[in-house]
Amino acid sequence: MFSLESNRLRLIPLNTSQLQLHASHYEALQRSLGLTPRLMLMEEYFQNEFDDALANYWLPETAANSVNFQWFTNWLIVHKVDNCVVGGIGVAGLPNDQGETEIGYGIDQAYRNQGIASEALARLSEWVFRHPAAKGLIAYTPLDLVHSQKVLQKTGFVSVEEKEGIILWRKLKPN
Repeated sequence: MFSLESNRLRLIPLNTSQLQLHASHYEALQRSLGLTPRLMLMEEYFQNEFDDALANYWLPETAANSVNFQWFTNWLIVHKVDNCVVGGIGVAGLPNDQGETEIGYGIDQAYRNQGIASEALARLSEWVFRHPAAKGLIAYTPLDLVHSQKVLQKTGFVSVEEKEGIILWRKLKPN
């Protein structure tokens, strides 16, 4: 099984059948991956975003792009020592005509303020920038989501624009 690793984390991209299992029986998905099952604690806003992405993006896009599914899915963020899922991260497809793709992430409330989001974001960014067409990553945060903005700044993203309470962030591929 393909995954990415960092000091404390393992990032596991979910294929279509794993996403289906995630939707129907999350504990069974965790067990199938050899992980210690636990529920994620997320704010309603993030849970709604996740549910929408699962049904309307990840499932149809991974099914349509089975060869490159990693570019269209949720990657589980696994804490190696605790052997459990502590968040999710992913990109919204292969680089577009401008060489960019969007990245997003969410961390379980119990694992926040430990540098996990920054570590996962840095590791997945490295993977994205190995693609020859990748020139940049973008991310969006609500104006009031200060913790997420700090994660983006810490990992080399810069604020580009603010519109209607949403900030656009960009990170360019290192030379």
